[in-house]
Amino acid sequence: MTNPIIHPINRLKICAALNAAGAYEGEVRYEMRFGTLRDATQLSDATLSKQLTALEEAGYITRFREYGPTRQKDTVWVTLTREGRAAFLAHMDALEALAKGEAGVEKQ
Repeated sequence: MTNPIIHPINRLKICAALNAAGAYEGEVRYEMRFGTLRDATQLSDATLSKQLTALEEAGYITRFREYGPTRQKDTVWVTLTREGRAAFLAHMDALEALAKGEAGVEKQ
């Protein structure tokens, strides 16, 4: 079954970009800069921030701010949580099953 939190295209793009970059919790934690994620997903700052809030509220990502000498020099880092990565991978498996007709959809 697909995941209703991850399924919207912008959230799917965010999870896919973080996963592809290895920005997820594991034995070693890796993060992705907000600006790099914005460029990878081709989303505006406002749209990306709104979608990250939804993913963060679900427990699928974490964000933290590294403070610079000015607010413009701050860096926001984003990471897929273990739960978020598991949900993303399960969602991708569900989409693949749908595409192959293996998700309980009757063939006609």
